[in-house]
Amino acid sequence: QAQVVESGGGLVQPGGSLTLSCTASVRIVGHYVMAWFRQFPGKDREFIAGIGSDTYYADSAKGRFTLSRDIAGYNFASLQMNSLKHEVTATYCCAVKRYDVYQDPSEYTSWGTGTKVTVSS
Repeated sequence: QAQVVESGGGLVQPGGSLTLSCTASVRIVGHYVMAWFRQFPGKDREFIAGIGSDTYYADSAKGRFTLSRDIAGYNFASLQMNSLKHEVTATYCCAVKRYDVYQDPSEYTSWGTGTKVTVSS
């Protein structure tokens, strides 16, 4: 099972930007893909974006969030989040699975512990 570690959460003002990072113990090209989810209190995890050989976004993330991969290491990806709003305050989690990007969190086999993002003035 892969090890997954997130970083980069914190407090940001409305309209601001934040970059989250995820590092896995496996290469996310070829056999593995990496995805970001967020979880609001009392809710299920919600897909934001995923990356393997291609990149996929939830409709809510298109245009404001960018997921990119570290080409050299192949085991690192960053999620750039722009124009943040209060309502996206949540715990953001990175996950890894084999082969294809799915939006269903139950398909992912390895998870980080999550990083809290708070959008507040």
